[in-house]
Amino acid sequence: MISSLRGVVAHVGLNSAVIDVNGFGMLVQATPQTLGTLFVGREAQLATTMIVREDSMTLYGFEDAAQREVFETLISVSGVGPRLGLAALSVHSPEALRIAAADGDNKAFSKVPGIGPKLAGRIVLELAGKLVPTGDVAPQQAAGWKGQVQQALSGLGWSDKDAAAAVDTTAEENPEAAAAGHVGDLLRLTLRRLGQDGARTGSPRRTAGVK
Repeated sequence: MISSLRGVVAHVGLNSAVIDVNGFGMLVQATPQTLGTLFVGREAQLATTMIVREDSMTLYGFEDAAQREVFETLISVSGVGPRLGLAALSVHSPEALRIAAADGDNKAFSKVPGIGPKLAGRIVLELAGKLVPTGDVAPQQAAGWKGQVQQALSGLGWSDKDAAAAVDTTAEENPEAAAAGHVGDLLRLTLRRLGQDGARTGSPRRTAGVK
């Protein structure tokens, strides 16, 4: 199994990135927050886990082993696959998920797109004692969704100024989504506002006006 990758970032998209490891392009699925830390042409290192199925082998990347541990614990729950595992890490920080599991906070898990009340209850039940708070507060949690989306946009190639302006516009035009704070949904809305599909390749950083 592949437990980590280190190489030059060849491509960053909305849901995945390609890391060039000694000439091999490794496709990695990741959260918007993790993708926001990657920059084309720069070296990066990710903790990874590989999910092997009959018809596919998919690699998932994380900023560190702590995030990977939470992801792997989440997907051990019946009914929670990798997609929902990433969605949970897109909405909440790893520590917030640990706290929610320890406190039996069904509502926190219900905020994740794709997780209804019944599944949230099952998650809390099955994770009791498995996810324990560490006391670490992730910077991205304190920054809120705006900081996370802006960071992701910067990683996709937009300037800090344009990313901040687009995020503010998204909040103004989508108050309900902003109140919900689902990072993945808000990133998609912001990219749509910028008139892009989220895929960035090796082109230089540019200033993208908000239409």
